[in-house]
Amino acid sequence: MLKINRENLKSSHQLIWFIIDFLMLGLLIINLAFIIWDSTYSFVVIQNALKEHLPAFQAAYHPIHENFILYDAMFVAVFLSEFFVRWGYAIRAKVYDRWYFYPFIHWYDVVGCIPVGSLRFLRILRVISIVYRLHQYKIIDVTSTGIYRFVNFYYEAFMEELSDRIVAKVLSGIQHEIKLGSPLFEHIQNDILYPRRDMLSGWISKRVAEAAQEGYVPNRGALRSYLEDRVDHALKQNVELSRLKYLPVVGSTIKETLEDAVGDIVANVIQQILEDLASSSNHAFIEDIVNAFIRGPGEPETNEDRNEALIALIIEVIDAIKGQVRVKRWREQLP
Repeated sequence: MLKINRENLKSSHQLIWFIIDFLMLGLLIINLAFIIWDSTYSFVVIQNALKEHLPAFQAAYHPIHENFILYDAMFVAVFLSEFFVRWGYAIRAKVYDRWYFYPFIHWYDVVGCIPVGSLRFLRILRVISIVYRLHQYKIIDVTSTGIYRFVNFYYEAFMEELSDRIVAKVLSGIQHEIKLGSPLFEHIQNDILYPRRDMLSGWISKRVAEAAQEGYVPNRGALRSYLEDRVDHALKQNVELSRLKYLPVVGSTIKETLEDAVGDIVANVIQQILEDLASSSNHAFIEDIVNAFIRGPGEPETNEDRNEALIALIIEVIDAIKGQVRVKRWREQLP
């Protein structure tokens, strides 16, 4: 139900114009209903039905139908009078930069007053403009009405479906061009990614360090024990190393010493790698990897040496975007 905010209406400095808006809105609704009814009455079937069932009403209305233009002209005279009053106010208040801008900006008011059947229905645009103006000044709240929610829902659904199809089509075309090695790939690589190599290196370095700190540092002891167990198991399965125990006197000692030494070396190496990744010292390592993926504009690149990994990365990113585009948000609002 459409409600009028009386407080905003009373406190408004344009109270007179809003009252005129309400009056014009009422006249427009009556006039449009009159136009629709008279258009319906034009059919002979309707006239014959009224003659048969409501002869008195048909006899009374038929002269009005024959002089419809005259009665419609009365409404037009009121609409034009209000139009010229607002135009004069716009000139006096200097609402627009030029005095003759008003009729061009409010063209629907002028065209709707032309007494031609197809143009009369353009008066609905004037109804929409008045309702929008009242809503803009918070005199009424259109969004609270069921009609608005119904129309807005299907409008948003239509626009989402249309835009999703367009975006998906464009992204598929971009993927196809990238696979063919079009200048778009070189543009992405040389003009977008290459100038931002330092930024990408810093971001990836930070993310790797955070991941290593969160995943490794709290589990350092458990990881070391796991690595030592795995190395010890692998060494016991090694045939050549198992033969050392057959050496006289020192065989078993040498075998156990080697197992402990190798396990400790592997665990220390892995631990050092993870500690390096968890610190800021990983930046140089990450930067080398990024530089290997992203070539500079001046660096030669043969067909065999094309950066296929980067192409695959871009295509997968576009696939992820297309997957998100395919999500129908409007369906989530359905009961």
